[in-house]
Amino acid sequence: MSLETDLLLDRRRLKRRLLLWRLLAVGAVFAAAILAVPLAGLPRPGAAHVARVTITGIITEDRDLVEDIAGLADDPSAKALEVVIDSPGGSVAGGEALHDAIARVAAVKPVVAIMGGTAASAGYMIAVPAQRILCRGGTLTGSIGVMLETPELSGLLAKLGIASDTLVSGPLKDQPSLTHPLSAEGRAVLQGLVADLYDQFVTMVATGRHMSPDAVRALADGRAYSGRQALALGLVDQIGGEKEARVWLAEAKGVRASLPVRDLASSSLVSRTLGAGGRQILHVLAKTVLLQSLTLDGAWSLWHPAGS
Repeated sequence: MSLETDLLLDRRRLKRRLLLWRLLAVGAVFAAAILAVPLAGLPRPGAAHVARVTITGIITEDRDLVEDIAGLADDPSAKALEVVIDSPGGSVAGGEALHDAIARVAAVKPVVAIMGGTAASAGYMIAVPAQRILCRGGTLTGSIGVMLETPELSGLLAKLGIASDTLVSGPLKDQPSLTHPLSAEGRAVLQGLVADLYDQFVTMVATGRHMSPDAVRALADGRAYSGRQALALGLVDQIGGEKEARVWLAEAKGVRASLPVRDLASSSLVSRTLGAGGRQILHVLAKTVLLQSLTLDGAWSLWHPAGS
């Protein structure tokens, strides 16, 4: 092989290496730009800011989110909390957990709730610890109440010639059941369970809104209200959105309007992908269909206009 040929091959190898390094450099710059864009305008770690948590969809137990919210009470850099809600409600236990976490923050720093299109049932429950609740005139809210619903297929099974025998340790162990109707005793017990959960909900609203329990019960027959109706009834404080919330925080609580907002994100990849609501609904369906039982989250505070 001639010297000239060797030189040509060496030059080609050098060009390929140079091209590779150029591509790697461009990729690194591009990746850095992608990482930097979402961080633009966000407060530095430890810098003063307004925390914001957005709660959408069906509300169920989300331990990571509850812990993150409760932790804001001890975070000196979080000067206030915005709770943005767009939810028809969800499980009573899930709403209670979020309510208590938000109430813990509200006990030590300003909290404002901002309702979107819907903030009903448990979606309203999680708003009431806030010192200020804002909504749109067309927001659907309220729907204060609890429901416990289970399918009952005995009529269909009888037509199909399918029978079921269940051995139980007591007369209420299989109440409710897919395969036979509720007994009078079972209905009375479950109605008492719903009534107790309802009383807990009423107490949360009465405490948060500084109303008497009787005044809340007069409004809490399960119906939803528009934002304007809710304002007239004292269930919310103001028609508006995040802009108006920041004005209130500045004027009433001294939280500077110039402070940046930091969103509280779920730390769970599964929660971000499927959502806690999706996971819990699948869990409840599986338990109900396969085991004919109710979980502790089987009682729901959910705006359910199609329900009976």
